[in-house]
Amino acid sequence: MACASPSKSGDELAGLAAGSAQEREAARQILADLPLSLFLEDLLIPYEADEVTRLIVDSHDAAAFAPVSGLSVGEFRDWLLGDGATAQALAALAPGLIPEMVAAVSKIMRVQDLVLVASKVEVVTRFRTTLGLRGRFSTRLQPNHPTDDPRGILASTLDGLMFGCGDAVIGVNPALDSVDSCVGLLRLLDGFRQRTGVPTQSCVLTHVTSTLEAIGRGAPVDLVFQSVAGTQAANSGFGIDLALLDEAHAAALELRRGAELGGVDLAGGSGDNVMYFETGQGSALSAGAHHSVDQGTLEARAYAVARRYRPLLVNTVVGFIGPEYLMGGKQIIRAGLEDHCCAKLLGLPMGCDICYTNHAEADSDDTDTLLTLLGAAGVTFIMGVPGADDIMLNYQSTSFHDAWYVRRMFDRPPAPEFAAWLEQVGLSRDGGLTLPGRAQMRGLLATAELGE
Repeated sequence: MACASPSKSGDELAGLAAGSAQEREAARQILADLPLSLFLEDLLIPYEADEVTRLIVDSHDAAAFAPVSGLSVGEFRDWLLGDGATAQALAALAPGLIPEMVAAVSKIMRVQDLVLVASKVEVVTRFRTTLGLRGRFSTRLQPNHPTDDPRGILASTLDGLMFGCGDAVIGVNPALDSVDSCVGLLRLLDGFRQRTGVPTQSCVLTHVTSTLEAIGRGAPVDLVFQSVAGTQAANSGFGIDLALLDEAHAAALELRRGAELGGVDLAGGSGDNVMYFETGQGSALSAGAHHSVDQGTLEARAYAVARRYRPLLVNTVVGFIGPEYLMGGKQIIRAGLEDHCCAKLLGLPMGCDICYTNHAEADSDDTDTLLTLLGAAGVTFIMGVPGADDIMLNYQSTSFHDAWYVRRMFDRPPAPEFAAWLEQVGLSRDGGLTLPGRAQMRGLLATAELGE
């Protein structure tokens, strides 16, 4: 598995990578001939030693797996690329696939394969907006501020809304990661949502234990956020385990905040997607918790953790971990496409933070390339960051303008509820961006409490 992986600096750092192109190709040929069923028998991380492995094995749906159970990895790739792999067939298959299977097939796929296969998958989730519908594309509005200044956060939020961003979530990474700060930010964002009437959900990307405490204090929590990884040991490094995530999931469902708009019935399966997870290749290795397994496979195992909770959103922060794990633009592009395809095959509403750190060998041409490829692949959402430069986290991501490029290039409007609101308040006309009139602009500034 490791030797068959495309070149990645993290696998080289771990001493797992192929020593040459010839060795990599030989490993891919061997991997292509392995039966998919072998991954259920020969576990990469022992069942007894890892709760993520136990989750993967115990939740496997043998009946769903049956249509492809007799295939090899290579034959599975051919099937995925064929006409029989429809959106309906892939949705039915997802519970029968385990992360190691999709990781294996991704290693023998070309870039065009990863794009085509992912584009076939439709994963729909709902809270106040309906996300993942075919032909639509969403954004997380990320108005981070280095001091959590409320006016700075609201100004960035209004800026993003004027570019049609924010239908996936308005999500803030807090600079001051305390429960008091978390509660204050949650109330700030929820107050803004209620004043403007914007149909979206908010999230403060703090540790799950802080969110649980915020829920206990009566804070308006829409989504519970947590970074997750593909091994028990790596998740322990994040300060979490499945029992804690179970508790948080139950607490968020209890709030029933997804039922606030449109008379949504939680019992009917709508509005109950209450979790938001972020992942990224290299996290297990950076924690010394990789069990000599390559980073692409471990990333796919993180999706098994996410899948357990039927999240509203999942995204890979693909270039954030740094060049020690993904050296530069080419490796970041490949990893982002792998992550998106693998997660979609496992049934997740997958997005991508198309990003890089300032010491990586990458630039905006690389982000444009990955953005375009993911747009073609049907990515669920990307980030909308003012000017693409996150001044709190100090990394480069995608901007409000970048999101509008995807909408124009691929004719992908935002979530239907959000699109209707944009028209209603005068931020769009017939699906195109427009400047609101003077009175409407004053109204928006007043509701945002930003004055003139």
